[in-house]
Amino acid sequence: MPYADTEAMQEFLDRFSDTIADDEHVAMFADRAGWHIAGDLRVPDNITLIQLPAYSPELNPVERVWLYLKERFLSHRLHADYDAIAEAACNAWNRLLAEAGRITSLCSYPWILKVKP
Repeated sequence: MPYADTEAMQEFLDRFSDTIADDEHVAMFADRAGWHIAGDLRVPDNITLIQLPAYSPELNPVERVWLYLKERFLSHRLHADYDAIAEAACNAWNRLLAEAGRITSLCSYPWILKVKP
């Protein structure tokens, strides 16, 4: 989505909610970005947002994914427009996916491995 705001978050939650089976409930971690905690946000009944403590990137596995993407594929580059930025991000993501086991290695914090599904 071209914006990170409450409207985009609402759209994400609504669409994600539609993919959850009737007998399932999802607990989703969220950092304290304004659009994750906005009063206007309507979290669907089949999702619970669990707010991470402020200033705790070590608890958010996606921070390591973003760092990896920025360091290897996205930093120190200029892009002509939004479409070029989106294309660069998609290319970086696809390169990451092509590296077998990379996401697991980036996101496998010791505390995550102790959580029982």
